[in-house]
Amino acid sequence: MNREDYIAREERYGAHNYHPLPVVLQRGKGIFVWDTDGRKYYDFLSAYSAVNQGHCHHRIVGAVCEQASRLALTSRAFYNDVLGEWEEFVTRFFGYDKVLPMNTGAEADETALKLCRKWAYMKKGVPEGEAKIIVCDGNFHGRTITIVSMSTDPDAFGGYGPFTPGFVKIRYNDLAELESALNDPTVAGFLVEPIQGEAGVYVPDEGYLRRAYELCRKHNVLFMADEVQTGIGRTGRMLACDHEDVRPDILILGKALGGGVVPISAVLADDDIMLCIKPGEHGSTFGGNPVACRASVAALEVVRDEGLVENAERLGHVFRERMRGIRSDMIELVRGKGLLNAVVVRPRNGKEAWDVCLAMRDRGVLAKPTHGHIIRFAPPLIISEEELLDACRIIEDSIRSFD
Repeated sequence: MNREDYIAREERYGAHNYHPLPVVLQRGKGIFVWDTDGRKYYDFLSAYSAVNQGHCHHRIVGAVCEQASRLALTSRAFYNDVLGEWEEFVTRFFGYDKVLPMNTGAEADETALKLCRKWAYMKKGVPEGEAKIIVCDGNFHGRTITIVSMSTDPDAFGGYGPFTPGFVKIRYNDLAELESALNDPTVAGFLVEPIQGEAGVYVPDEGYLRRAYELCRKHNVLFMADEVQTGIGRTGRMLACDHEDVRPDILILGKALGGGVVPISAVLADDDIMLCIKPGEHGSTFGGNPVACRASVAALEVVRDEGLVENAERLGHVFRERMRGIRSDMIELVRGKGLLNAVVVRPRNGKEAWDVCLAMRDRGVLAKPTHGHIIRFAPPLIISEEELLDACRIIEDSIRSFD
């Protein structure tokens, strides 16, 4: 089979809910992936930051294989000898009393929403059924019905109503709007991405997160940070909130928590919040399964032991400086933190961000546009400076090919 055959088979038998770049990948190792024709590429998307540790890291794969051959799934109907070990490791790693494991980022966000509402009724005294949660325009927390109910993107919510009530939408990076919304005594929480990744790597003003957290504390409102994409070293800190020394009341993690090998997500909070949920009120058959737990411990140890946080911080500056030095009318703006970056593309001669991504593919770098005019660049955090600069050369050649 050739590339077109593989693509045609997906189109024939799969739902058309994605628009992938036309490349068919077969193998991955470290920062590289290979297609079915044997061509090698730099991966500058990292499965939307799920592969921070690199493809098929031997420590993570080894942990998965060892556990899968012994015990893979028990459900939560019984105890097993792995879950408690993972819970202790993760809560100590991030500094919280309790953790609730799920599988995907969207599930973790849904868990946080339920937890926040339950806390509002049990602890804050909000009348039953009246709790509100503040969210930001441009947000992306997943694609469930409840989550698209808070979206401001017509592609996410269009045609899927009726929607879940209880959300107050404000402008991102606008403290005045946040403070005004917090005056409502029925507000239970503020859900925010420290950097809006899917929206195009929008980085808020310095001090925004710290001040937003302080306002939430003042009004007895839970500050909930969706670090599914920004967490686990991606932005040059273990958590993006660490840039401003903010400790969220509810921390939401996913993607790289499983090292790109097994899906696992987590919600962390202290006892006063987490113990509002009682047995039988929330859960998941696969959430916290032994294989995912082993993968997660290994994934976090790799980030810690291999200095990936520090590497992301250092090379992020190198990448942005290099991109800003490209002389091309197509580059409108470069922004980001750590190794989560975006180049805003100005159309030229009928060519747009998608065309740039195709040109990069042909030269050996894979990335993907978001919102039509923005290219997100997020390589695995194990990348070296030499490799990063080689990829930057390819990116520049691709952009300048349209001049």
